[in-house]
Order: sequence, then C-alpha cells, then structure tokens
Amino acid sequence: MSETSKLETFHPEASEGCSLETSGLKVSEGCCSKTLMQSIFHELKVQMRIGLPLVAMNLLWFGKITSTSVFLGRQGKHNLACGSLGFSFANATGFAVLYGISAAMEPICGQAFGAKNFKLLHKTLLMAVFLLLLISIPISLLWLNVDKILISFGVTLPIMYTTAAATSLHIPINIFLSRAKGIQGVAMAVWITDLIVVILLTGYVIVAEGLKDNKWKQGGLSDQRGQDWLNLIKRSGPCCLTVCLERWCYEILVILAGRLPNPEESVSTLVIILNFDYLLYAVMLSLGTCVATRVSNELGANNPKGAYRAAYTTLVVGVVSGCVGALVMIACRGVWGSLYASHDLMIINGVKKLMLIMAVFEVINFPLLVCGEIVCATAKPLPGMYANLGGFYLLALPLGVSLAFKAKLGLVGFLIGVLVGASVCFSTLLIFIARIDWEKEAGKAHILTCDAEGEQSLQGSKQDMIPI
Repeated sequence: MSETSKLETFHPEASEGCSLETSGLKVSEGCCSKTLMQSIFHELKVQMRIGLPLVAMNLLWFGKITSTSVFLGRQGKHNLACGSLGFSFANATGFAVLYGISAAMEPICGQAFGAKNFKLLHKTLLMAVFLLLLISIPISLLWLNVDKILISFGVTLPIMYTTAAATSLHIPINIFLSRAKGIQGVAMAVWITDLIVVILLTGYVIVAEGLKDNKWKQGGLSDQRGQDWLNLIKRSGPCCLTVCLERWCYEILVILAGRLPNPEESVSTLVIILNFDYLLYAVMLSLGTCVATRVSNELGANNPKGAYRAAYTTLVVGVVSGCVGALVMIACRGVWGSLYASHDLMIINGVKKLMLIMAVFEVINFPLLVCGEIVCATAKPLPGMYANLGGFYLLALPLGVSLAFKAKLGLVGFLIGVLVGASVCFSTLLIFIARIDWEKEAGKAHILTCDAEGEQSLQGSKQDMIPI
C-alpha cells in the first residue's frame, strides 16, 4: 500500500457485504450509503494532506510570475508587452518542455512507490534528472538567440518551504534590480529566485537521501539499463507534447495578439488576464498533482478500488473548484487591471470585459487538468496528447483566429475559440476515464513496477514447490 494509504483507519472496500464496482458508478446493495460517505470523506482527508502544501507552494511560485509582471507594468505598457513576449517564449520553448518531460517520471515513480519498489523509484528519478539536464543544453542555446527569433515572428512540505524562502526574497530583489537595470533587472530577479530554489531543494534531497535506511541505496547509476532509459524516453515524448500543446496554444495567442490593432494594448491585456489564470492554475496544478499521486500510488499498491475512488473524488472537487475560481475571477475583475496599468483605461476596461469570458473558461479548465492527470497516472500519456491536439489545434486556434481577425472580435474571439476547444478536450478525456478498467490498470502497474530479480526468485521458489 502507498504511504498515504497507511493513514487509513478503516478499509471500506474490505467491509463485509460492501463491494464498490471499479469500472462504473454502481454500488452493491449490501453497501450502505454511510460507509460510502465515510470512504469519500476519508479520501478527501488524505488528499488535503497532500494538496494543501502544494497549493501554498504553487501560489507562491506563480505569485512570483504575477509580481514580475506587475513590476513590468509599472515601467509602462511597452515594457510589459515586450517582457511578456520574452516570458511567453521562455515558457513555450523551455519551461513547458522541461515540465512535460518531467511528467513522464510521475506515473512510474508513483506506481513504484505504491508497490514499495524503491529501486525503480530511485533510478527513474536519477534518469529523469539527467535527461532534463541534457535537454536544457539546446534550450539554453535557443534562448541565446531569442531576440532574433522574436523579431522574425513579430514532496510537498519541503518544496513549499524552499519556494517560500526563495519567493520571500524575490520582491526585494525585484525592487532593487528593476530600479538599477530596468526590464533586464526584472528578468535577472526571476533566475536568481529560481537558482535559490534549486540550491535549497538540492540540499534537502542530499540530506534526506542520506537519512534513508537503505531505501535509496538501490537504483543508482550502476543499476540503470538501456531498457530503463527506453521506457522513460518512450513516455517522455507524449508527456512532453501533452503539456506543451496546451501551453503553446496560450503562448501562440499572445504572439497573435501582437498582430491585432493596438498591439501593445492587446498583448498587455491578454497577459494581465493570463496572470490571474496563473494564480488559479496554481490550485489546478495542486489538484492534478494530488490525484496523480493518489491514483498512481493505489495502482502500484494493487488497489484498483482506491484508485477509482481517488480519481472520481478529485474530479468532483475539480468541478467545484472551477466554479469557485470563476466567482473569484469575476469578483476581482474590477481591480485586477489597475494593478498593472493604473492610468490606461483601455487596458483596464479590456481586462474587465475579458475576465468574464475567462471565468466561464475556468469552470472547464479545472476538471480538464484533473482529467489529464488521471490519464497520466495510468501511464497512458497518448490519450491526453491526442485530446489536446484535437481540442486546441484542430478547433481552438482555427476558430479563435477566424473570430479574432475575420469576424473582427479581437481578443474576445481568441478566448471563445479556446473555450470551445477546451470543452471538446474535456469531454474527450471524460469519456476515456469513464471507460477505464481499473482492475486491468492495476495489473499493468504491477507489470511496470515489479522487480525483475524478485520476480525471478519468486518463480524459482514456486518451481521448487512443484512435486516431482
């Protein structure tokens, strides 16, 4: 069982006369509603222990991006537009790619932890770190020529603490460097804060690993095989594209906004709205990470009913959170624009108008991200990739461009296109999740996480027991 499963004081699935179907929403007649509600509330309690530190950490992290944009906005709409294009390029070519590749290790590590296969967990983590370092080299070379390219286009508590420590320094660093270097100082403050987070987290991992009792001594560099690398790389491509396809869509909209009339106002307005979306995305990402952890842990622990319960409980929480996020966005739309451009009425009024459409989008976006993480937790990244490809690129972008330029709707057309595309993507993933055979997925997780040496010894012991 996973570590979170150890927290259980009761096992509703094992109760006498109580059986929960793992491939549908049916409950046997012998299972009382009280036991079902206890099971759901217990799952919520377990997820809160994982999710709340993640929410705090992600809000601090994305708050760094928001505060950076506020400093840019105070330097004028020209710097805000130019800086936002630079951050959009960095997000599209760097951060989204690296995050997508790192997502490939999540289902493997999660299922390995649930199966208590620390050797697989450790070596997968090491391989993912080396792969990310290797990928960062061409990304760095690409960023060295960013000016030419843009011109041509036109563990939760330690992570929370380290992020809080670095973010607490971000604002004073930003104040000092923005006054000294202007727009370059704002960019310098971002990478200095990121460097502090990396140093603190690296130190924590080294210290924490040294305190483990032989759990992390297996799966080192000497235990890695070519097949292990192939398995990780095979999953890295679809995982990377799943994340990048969605994030690239938003960054493409920022670039296309520069082709609209009044490009500086259009880019600045869209970026200000997306900055509020980043804050809500911090909560979405926490929910997604939480459900991915719970589902992968339970599948690795061969508990398909627990994985099913975790998936659908978080999906309901995602829908409720989306509605709350929409209400928060509507409530803040009157003051949000003035934080960035207090004297530009065109930008302020545009933000007020467009945040109403974005509020509707958030109702779908929350459960959409949860669905994507549920699919990823089953070590099947392809459905999410195909859903994002169809929803955002075959529908959202063409429709948004047509409405923005041909129908003369501008930014409103872009957001309507994204709203329609996200709705189709959400519906596709929801149908896929409803058709998941959780018993079968638990069996696949066992195959993925089983130790080859232990499996061979087990088979050998069974053969010794066969009478001659």
